[in-house]
Amino acid sequence: MDSTLKSYDPSNGKLLGEVAVTSHQQLETTVATARKTAQSWRALSPKARVELIQDAFLHLESHTQALALLLSQEMGKDMRRSSSEVGGSLFGARYTAEQAEAALREQTPYRGTKLQYRPLGVAAVISPWNYPMAMACNLIVPALVAGNTVVFKPSEENPLIAQAFVELLNEVLPAGVLQIVHGDRDVGQALVSSDVDLIAFTGSMAAGKHIMAQAAGGLKRLVMELGGNDPMIVMANADIEAAARFAVASSLENTGQMCTSTERIYVDEAVAAQFERRVVEIAADYHVGAWNQLGVQMGPIVNGRQHQSIMAHIRDAVEKGAELKLGSLDQQPPYITPTVLTGMMPDMRMEQEETFGPVIAISRFNTIDTAIARANDSIYGLGAVVFGGQGAEEVADQLEAGMVAINQGVGGSGDSPWVGAKQSGFGFHGSAEGHRQFAQVRVLSQR
Repeated sequence: MDSTLKSYDPSNGKLLGEVAVTSHQQLETTVATARKTAQSWRALSPKARVELIQDAFLHLESHTQALALLLSQEMGKDMRRSSSEVGGSLFGARYTAEQAEAALREQTPYRGTKLQYRPLGVAAVISPWNYPMAMACNLIVPALVAGNTVVFKPSEENPLIAQAFVELLNEVLPAGVLQIVHGDRDVGQALVSSDVDLIAFTGSMAAGKHIMAQAAGGLKRLVMELGGNDPMIVMANADIEAAARFAVASSLENTGQMCTSTERIYVDEAVAAQFERRVVEIAADYHVGAWNQLGVQMGPIVNGRQHQSIMAHIRDAVEKGAELKLGSLDQQPPYITPTVLTGMMPDMRMEQEETFGPVIAISRFNTIDTAIARANDSIYGLGAVVFGGQGAEEVADQLEAGMVAINQGVGGSGDSPWVGAKQSGFGFHGSAEGHRQFAQVRVLSQR
């Protein structure tokens, strides 16, 4: 394994910087430090921990633009989206800290019985590359509020933003409370196997299965958000303009590199032609390019492997009969222009697998039962969307997903849980119940 992890701008291949890869010996030392520090961190009152966490994130506010610039360079997002992610993460972290503290307060559900929420010890947080600030904060904050120390392993695709983020937080947080390790899958596996009590992971289903297998020996606590292949059903009585605009926005946001991207669209035959036409028109207006180009809405694909995988899905669909309404089969890295395919069928890879790219895949249906059956015929169950009028609630009720929405995107509002069904999740974060998954519940009975 290389001794350094190099980070490149995906739009031009320019080297941005590098960080040292964490050796297994260094990892053991880091976890041991976290274990030792956990004693003093858990001794603080929850209120004191929250104040320190909020002060640390307030400290980051003066560095918002620098962090956003670094995020754009490493991820390829335009500055507007990077600034939104950084700013939203800093505000959201302070809000989450308050909500988590409230969720973890002692309860007295019955006379003589108390429910207490105690720290687990050391939490390993492993986060993905597509939202490197937001996803990390979603897991780090409730883990710290619960009284755990955190060892954080970011994706090897964007280590620089993670390193800067942690270094700035540690200018306020006590030493050893939040530490960072760097490397590829090998370092992640070593972290999972180390002396940690909780593994909070966001990433692919395949990686999640490996983590579960590794964690099984020690029966370690798991909180995992895994992949998705989200369906969308467009009923005959839907607002077609609204449905088309949502379909494009959801499928192409973050260049389609989003776990809750709409990846499979089932539209009623009666309105399919109108829907498909508007989808193509709207998607054709999207501009693709580097993060620092004006008017860009879609950036580069994160790396060559992912670019190849997306193109393989597109070619598979066309070879099996899908019609390419927008886009090309000749797309060279690092970009893929907005792609619209009609005639998606169950045997196509994009219907069964997560594409994770800027592809809008559409299939027509004659009966709503057929649409529901195909939407549910998946190992994934993160999100699902229905656009329609009368009867939409009944359709939504039959969809097998952790998050379902009618005439809007998934995710709920406020401190709603972010939760997947089937093989899209194990445990969840967000909401009072989600925050409590970062703690050990204890029942105290007394006379």
